[in-house]
Amino acid sequence: MNDIRVLLVDDHPVVRAGLRAMLADFEGITVVAEAADGGAALAELAKLHTLGEPVDVVLMDLQMGAGMDGVTATGKIKAGDAGTPPPPVLILTTYDTDADILAAVEAGASGYMLKDAPPEQILQAVLSAAAGQTALAPEVAARLMGRIRNPEPALSTREVQLVELLATGMSNRAIARQLFISEATVKTHLVHIYAKLGVDNRTAAIAVATQRRIIRTR
Repeated sequence: MNDIRVLLVDDHPVVRAGLRAMLADFEGITVVAEAADGGAALAELAKLHTLGEPVDVVLMDLQMGAGMDGVTATGKIKAGDAGTPPPPVLILTTYDTDADILAAVEAGASGYMLKDAPPEQILQAVLSAAAGQTALAPEVAARLMGRIRNPEPALSTREVQLVELLATGMSNRAIARQLFISEATVKTHLVHIYAKLGVDNRTAAIAVATQRRIIRTR
């Protein structure tokens, strides 16, 4: 059986070196390339695809400095921008907010793991992704299940997106332009967001969303 070929994508060389060393301890996995951001990852995948040496799993960070972020890169990979069939993308990050998890899943990620997971968990996630299965960190699975089971109304993906933009200080007009919707639609979303979070203004909405880890702490 051939080794599972992995592409590491992270903007920190020390992190990539640590992941490479960790994966080298496991038989049947080979790190064939590295990239410091999403754009470089797409280029590496395209090059390997052209050489007839496709990658089996992409291990992808979310935030990568000024370079292309992991969610955008995942969407482009799954769209076939770096060759088809696209390899599964396994997110490996420090962030476990609803905003990050939902964005990654919507972009087509096959799994979502946290960087503080034990090596055996990350190994199993890589094996699962390579086999076409979903791989979720226990904390991430718990958050997704919580959204399903929680009697409190959860924010939709669009509403989470809007709260993230609220947290940057954007006006309704700026948010409308960013999301390609009308200001009236933004106001309608805000009414629903306030009701779901039990608040009546922007500041409180941002505070509650941050406290519940719906969005990241700024």
